[in-house]
Amino acid sequence: MQRPAPVAVALDAPDLDTAARWAALVTPHVSTVKIGLELYLRYGPDVVATVRGASGVEVFLDLKLHDIPATVAGAARAVSRLRPEILTVHAAGGADVVRAAVESAPGTTVAAVTVLTSLGDDDLAQMGVPGPVGDLVRRLSVMAVSAGARGLVCSPHEVAAVRAEVGPDVTLITPGVRPAGADLHDQARVATPEEAIRAGADLLVIGRPITRAPDPGAAAAAVAASLRRAVPAL
Repeated sequence: MQRPAPVAVALDAPDLDTAARWAALVTPHVSTVKIGLELYLRYGPDVVATVRGASGVEVFLDLKLHDIPATVAGAARAVSRLRPEILTVHAAGGADVVRAAVESAPGTTVAAVTVLTSLGDDDLAQMGVPGPVGDLVRRLSVMAVSAGARGLVCSPHEVAAVRAEVGPDVTLITPGVRPAGADLHDQARVATPEEAIRAGADLLVIGRPITRAPDPGAAAAAVAASLRRAVPAL
């Protein structure tokens, strides 16, 4: 039996029933489902058990925690009881924030978000942040890993450079992944699933191209098949 593809399907659903249905449809084909801030705030901790169901699919809790270290520590401790495989924090919060999350959720891979895939060089310039984007991503990556992060979130454009900086043991998660021909929506730095995997990504985040398809299960299966053709070792 083939292993599920290294894809996290973003369950950005309008309600809990839809999220659970999408999860059930895609889990035969992908390794992970991602619960974002909107769904978590609307339904609370119960959403994790609901979408996990009996399948045992890995849960990526994408809350992007960003606050002072003590608050992030408390938040990470609170959600760690839900046993998410991955929890995100913003690397821009600094090393102490990343360290606080890591220490408070020891059974979870804490992944530091570097630069959102909706941002480009012009956006950084408007915020007064030294760029370009790739340089900032590398700086934040090194800092976050030094603080204990075992995962990093970066766009496919930065994966190869980040891998060179942090080595093989850090899980690189890439949003901004779109199958060829798909609408870019609000993403600025994107690549196809095949390009992202070849660049060195470990887990691809894909949402609307799968969940808004007429048959999300078939769409997930198609992405998985395309990845196996591109990288037979998967």
